[in-house]
Amino acid sequence: MADDDYVYDEESGEWVPASELAAKRAAAGAVEVRDSVGNLLADGDSVTLIKDLPVKGAGQTLRRGTVIKSIRLTGDPQEIDCRYEGIKGLVLRAEFVKKR
Repeated sequence: MADDDYVYDEESGEWVPASELAAKRAAAGAVEVRDSVGNLLADGDSVTLIKDLPVKGAGQTLRRGTVIKSIRLTGDPQEIDCRYEGIKGLVLRAEFVKKR
C-alpha cells in the first residue's frame, strides 16, 4: 500500500488512498434488501413465500410456504430475481418473502 495513489475526499476534507475511497463509494452505492420481517437478504439466499401469489402470464399460483432457492438481488431494494420450475423471469417483491 505504500505506492497507492492518494486522492482528495471532498466529504471528509482529507487525502485518502484511492483504493479506500473506491471501497467507500461502492459501499455507499450498495442497496440493502430486507425481507418481510427485516432480515437482510443476499445473493444465493433461500426464501419462503409468506402469501399465495398469482403469477402473471404463467397461469399458475405460487403457494404460501413455497421455497425459492438461490435468489439474485437487483438494483431495486424491493425486487428479487429468482428461478422456479416452469416460470422464466420470475421477480418477487421482498415484502412477500421470508429468509430461511
